[in-house]
Amino acid sequence: MEQIKEINQFDIPLARRTHLDNPNSILLKKLLIFSPFLFLLFSTGALLLLKNIEIEPFSNINSQVERNHDHRIFGHLPYREIPKDKLVWIEPNIEVHIDMRDSLLKMREVAKKDGIYLVFLSGYRSVNLQNDIFYSLKSIRNQEAAERARVSAPPGYSEHSTGFAIDIGDATQRETDFETEFENTEAFKWLIKNAAKFHFKLSFTKNNKYIEYEPWHWRYEGSIEALKVFETSKK
Repeated sequence: MEQIKEINQFDIPLARRTHLDNPNSILLKKLLIFSPFLFLLFSTGALLLLKNIEIEPFSNINSQVERNHDHRIFGHLPYREIPKDKLVWIEPNIEVHIDMRDSLLKMREVAKKDGIYLVFLSGYRSVNLQNDIFYSLKSIRNQEAAERARVSAPPGYSEHSTGFAIDIGDATQRETDFETEFENTEAFKWLIKNAAKFHFKLSFTKNNKYIEYEPWHWRYEGSIEALKVFETSKK
């Protein structure tokens, strides 16, 4: 008992917790308290922002990349040469793809009834013939390849090698054959109004950024095979 009394005679110091009014500590506490609300607020804002972003620019970039990788040479697209067994003669010196023969001949027949006389100038051309046309004429005219390509496709890049292209003239104005003046003929005016009825389309229009205007050059798009061949050119 005496030992206990002796112990009680001494004041045993107790640990005291002190709270300092530290501004940084107070700010930290507030941030900790409100952090869930801030996180929710920023998350909601981010989701709304992403939702409103248009994806069109990205699609435009993708389409631009595709256009830059369509394997053009001097603006001309590559075309596979038609197998010989799909070619038919419509005149002694002109062959075309069998799919377009009937439409082509029908178009000439209907035009004749309207007093328009169409003449076929050139149909299928082999890659070898296109090679001679491109390089020989380029040399004769003293033109660089890029300059010549404005009016003649390099071999392997001509619509004529598909059998679906046809050059057309006016039988009453032969001086306009393969000339831009063909657009002033009655034959061309008739084609503009009626060619689509027979599934023909002008290939190289005035607004073509790659190739010179060719009012005489038309292509057939009246079969699945033809549509597949020319699908790339519409991009």
